[in-house]
Amino acid sequence: MRVVLVTGISGSGKSIALNVLEDDGFYCIDNLPVQFLPEVIGALQQAGHAHVAVSIDARSGTSLAELRQIVGGLSHHGHDVKVLFLNARTDTLVQRYSETRRRHPLATRIAARAQREARDAQREARDAQPAPGDRAPTLIEAIEHEREVMSVLEDMGVTIDTSDMHPNMLRQWVREVVDAPRATLTLSFVSFAYKQGIPLDADLVFDVRCLPNPYYVSELRPLSGLDAAVAAFLCEIPSVQRMIEHIANFLRTWLPSYVQEHRSYLTVALGCTGGQHRSVYCVEQLAGRFSRTEHVLVRHRALGFKQHAAR
Repeated sequence: MRVVLVTGISGSGKSIALNVLEDDGFYCIDNLPVQFLPEVIGALQQAGHAHVAVSIDARSGTSLAELRQIVGGLSHHGHDVKVLFLNARTDTLVQRYSETRRRHPLATRIAARAQREARDAQREARDAQPAPGDRAPTLIEAIEHEREVMSVLEDMGVTIDTSDMHPNMLRQWVREVVDAPRATLTLSFVSFAYKQGIPLDADLVFDVRCLPNPYYVSELRPLSGLDAAVAAFLCEIPSVQRMIEHIANFLRTWLPSYVQEHRSYLTVALGCTGGQHRSVYCVEQLAGRFSRTEHVLVRHRALGFKQHAAR
């Protein structure tokens, strides 16, 4: 069976990911308790389902720590298991909760736990003062608590940072990751704009802002690193080629070590000021080199955001 496990931080787009997988023919289950996963996969396999997507997150509670072993067991039995961890910056999550007016799913649980702890402390101290745990947690407190709970899963698969991401771009990236063939290591090259912040899903970050900027050439300004004119301009600059070669040599040297550590995905992010020219060109050049020997995915964060914003 093809099994996609969708997890991550609440508000980061797990529902969008499940919806696109359902549209693509996956049997989808949301908020499944961890301990039921092997039994459910077995039952669905007997029922003839070949593609299953399951959402498991912090609502499952302390049993999350068991998930790594369970996923290993599913892979051992021949299932093609892929894990998507969706994440986003706290300020982005706060804005999304404000727009939807939804309460954080862990808010009630955190408040109840705080009240129990306060009552226990009162009994021990024989203190008659009002319990400090009666206060409901703020949204940011709930988000940070969830980050702590979910940290045990963050390195299990490919992480996608959905901050500043249009839903259509997320749908496209989910499809690319899920459709990727089973490989020892998937290299994901990402271009980004420093003015929008470093992607949360980046494992390695390279700063190419020191390179000459085509933005200051008037005829190149409206173009991107995907255009032939920008590529021709950057191709003739020795420092650009040296930067690309140095990054490529670094990756060739250390990729075997990541494979030995059983990493399934490695996200390499290259950033420039606007994420439009230099980082895009460098990502395309590196992807072209490594696609001959590795399974490669390419993402251009700033370009995708601009394209969808313009529609």
